[in-house]
Amino acid sequence: MKILVPGNVPFDIVPDLDDPADVAVPYVMREPIPDEHLDAEALVTWSTPPRVLEDAARRLTGLRWVQTLSAGPDAALGAGFAPDVVVSSGRGLHDSTVAEHALALVLATVRRLDRSLAAQRDHVWDRALGKEQASAEQGRTFTLDGARVTIWGFGSIGQRLAPLLAALGARVTGVAGTAGERAGFPVVDEPGLPELLRSTDVLVSVLPATEETKHALDADRLALLPPHARFVNVGRGATVDEAALVDALANGRLAGAALDVTETEPLPAESPLWDAPNVIITPHVAGGRPQQAQQFLTEQVRAWKAGGAARLRNVVER
Repeated sequence: MKILVPGNVPFDIVPDLDDPADVAVPYVMREPIPDEHLDAEALVTWSTPPRVLEDAARRLTGLRWVQTLSAGPDAALGAGFAPDVVVSSGRGLHDSTVAEHALALVLATVRRLDRSLAAQRDHVWDRALGKEQASAEQGRTFTLDGARVTIWGFGSIGQRLAPLLAALGARVTGVAGTAGERAGFPVVDEPGLPELLRSTDVLVSVLPATEETKHALDADRLALLPPHARFVNVGRGATVDEAALVDALANGRLAGAALDVTETEPLPAESPLWDAPNVIITPHVAGGRPQQAQQFLTEQVRAWKAGGAARLRNVVER
């Protein structure tokens, strides 16, 4: 079996192969697959541009399996691979890093670090910030202690993040396809979301990009949030109506936002998000790099060899 793996990444992802007949061949992620490797049976992707994936979907006619190292498989799913090509995601490889970044963004927006950094650049000691934090009205919005935090998309990343927030005193509720309890936290389903949003202090989105989640956070749902609420997105930018978000921020209907992802990436210089009030933007770095990717790929290859898709982890329904 020939497995194509990204060869120009700053970490080792080449799986250990037990069968001498198997070979892992490196390819350059931003270039089309060379003609001599069109016979590959498996393709591993990591931040591979859509044009390269689309080209691979057309030309790799013998392909049977695509393994993405991204938590969200949306790029692979949108590339046009044949229906019989199995797609599996890297879910679980980014839980710790994305949870850390989400926590950092939550704390940064709640503690108004964007204001402090702006004042630092201007060599200004922002006395107003301290007065707001001490006030009876504003003070409670400066802390996670007692804050009602909603995690929208309560999968493995959300479940890793929830106890970190709870350790700081937050009251965490998840949103998932099925209501109940997960990892010791209450979970509501989509029908229960509107009522939950009305009492949310911090909304954290870990939603994947699918047809169903396109602009899931729209003007109507933004209007349900209290004006003091803050929004953090470490999922996918396509899940947010950015025009509605900018409008809510500009008109004081939302207190702030911290975004690691945007609908168009890189975010265009002319995007209104750059200058929207009380916004923190990081350049899609929450995941950073997949953790234990080599071990994961080794296990996945062994599972594939032992029983195909039936033995793989994280197979995506298509």
